[in-house]
Amino acid sequence: MFEDPLLLIAVSLAGAAVMLLLAGLHARSRGHSLDHRLEQFARSESVPEELTAGPHLLARQLDRAVRGRPFAEAIRMSLARADIRLTVGEFLFLRGLVSLVAFVIGFLLGRGMTQPLLGLFTGLVFAVSGWLAPHYYVLWRGRRRLQQFVNQLGDTIGLMANSLRAGYSLLQTMDLVARESAPPMSEEFRRVVREVGLGVPLQDALDHLLERIPSEDLDLLVTAIAINHEVGGNLAQILEVIGETIRERVRIKGEIRVLTAQQSLSGYIISLLPVGLAVLIFLLNPSYLLSLLSWPWICMPIGAVICMVLGFIVMRRIVAIEV
Repeated sequence: MFEDPLLLIAVSLAGAAVMLLLAGLHARSRGHSLDHRLEQFARSESVPEELTAGPHLLARQLDRAVRGRPFAEAIRMSLARADIRLTVGEFLFLRGLVSLVAFVIGFLLGRGMTQPLLGLFTGLVFAVSGWLAPHYYVLWRGRRRLQQFVNQLGDTIGLMANSLRAGYSLLQTMDLVARESAPPMSEEFRRVVREVGLGVPLQDALDHLLERIPSEDLDLLVTAIAINHEVGGNLAQILEVIGETIRERVRIKGEIRVLTAQQSLSGYIISLLPVGLAVLIFLLNPSYLLSLLSWPWICMPIGAVICMVLGFIVMRRIVAIEV
């Protein structure tokens, strides 16, 4: 059935990857309930290793291998900011599976072209894309969650100020926010309240919140609470002033996004237009475009991609106006 040994290897790798992915998801579904209940009462760092290292043996081995490395800490923080309940080992294992499946798909697509070695090239391109895709998804989800939190922060601070005036303590006020607000605000303040209930000092719990939500507006709130804890004062009045400042900043940022929307859209269109044109030419005349993949003409598309990426980055920096 498979006369080509490379094709047989590719199909075998695809089958193994799918089986490993299904096994990992099945094991994850069995252990998710316990992990979820534990994470409701503490930060993921404080849960014992044997309960959070992941259900899969390879994921546990990866956790042990990368523990203490700077990139592992960066991945762990990115997952926490995106509210994705995976360990570092599980995330790396998932990225490896996605990269392997992407390589097999690219290899099979490339083998159908006129040049036999093109399958390896397209497989490598697909594998790199598959390795990077989960990383950028986590970053995108973290940025979206951060933006949602910042948009809710002004009204939340107003709720906290009114609760303090009504006679609530600061911890009772945070518990009220956890019960009455919408996610992600309620989720993050619920973690703070539960950490304090487990014996973590309030300032440390707020610092943990600031690690998960790296926002200047939230930093202003945490600093105000810390200063009030040290020197005293009318915290409700301070929060009211901070809430008004944050709401004004959110309004100004929204106006800036509207004014720079055309430039941002132009950057995406200019960057994606050559890609769309290349796909159209490939569909109409594959041999014409595939001639660029031979040496030395392959330097032209490589240089074009590099220039497109640099141009997109420059345009994004131009429209990124700090408030």
